[in-house]
Amino acid sequence: MSGAIDVVLPCLDEAAALPRVLAALPAGARAIVVDNGSTDCSASVARENGATVVHEPRRGFGAAVHAGVSAATAEVVAICDADGSFDLGELERVTDPVLTGEFDLVLGRRAAVPWSSWPPHARLANAYLARRLRTRAGISVHDLGPMRAARREGLLALGLRDRRSGYPLEMVMAAAREGWRIGEVEVTYRPRVGRSKVTGTVRGTAIAIADMSRLLRERV
Repeated sequence: MSGAIDVVLPCLDEAAALPRVLAALPAGARAIVVDNGSTDCSASVARENGATVVHEPRRGFGAAVHAGVSAATAEVVAICDADGSFDLGELERVTDPVLTGEFDLVLGRRAAVPWSSWPPHARLANAYLARRLRTRAGISVHDLGPMRAARREGLLALGLRDRRSGYPLEMVMAAAREGWRIGEVEVTYRPRVGRSKVTGTVRGTAIAIADMSRLLRERV
C-alpha cells in the first residue's frame, strides 16, 4: 500500500465476522467500525481487534458511512462491508489508484467466488441499476457495490444527502458531475458470515432499488 488510509466499515451485528475482516487489514490502514445500532457485541469485538469504533444510531448505510468518513483523518478513505464478503487483503486494488492520482474514485467490481455468494436477486438489481446509470447518465460503471475509495475532503465536499441505500449511487453520480475520474477494479466477493440483514435479502434489495431509482429520477 502506497500510503496511510482509513477504512470505514459500516456494521450492524457483525461480531462473528469482524475478527477475520480486521485480521486482513493491510499495514498502513486504520479500521473505523461504525456501529449502526448493533444488538450483539460488535463494538467490543471491533475494539478488541484494534479498530476505532464510532456509534451512529441513525440506521442506514449512508448514515453509517457518512459518520465514518466524518470521523476519519487520513487523506484517503476506503469503504467496505464488515460482513466478511470482501477481503481487506485486496484493499490496495481500490486505494492505490487514488493514492497515486490515477483516479479520484475507485469502485470494486465484484467477482463472486463461488458464483452463488452473490444472490441472484441482488446481482440482477445491481446490473439493472448500473445499466440505467450508464445509459441515462453516461457513467461507465458496472457495479455499485460498497467497496470503494476516494480522498476524504473531496468526498465530504460532494455534499451527499442520502442516508440510506441510495448513498453508493449518489456518490457516483455526484462524483461524475464534478468531473471526477472514476475507475473500476476487480475484487473478490465471497459468502458473507452469518445471515444478511439488508441488501442480501429480497426486502433489502427492494429497498435499495427504490432508493436508487428515486435518485436516478431526481438527478438525471
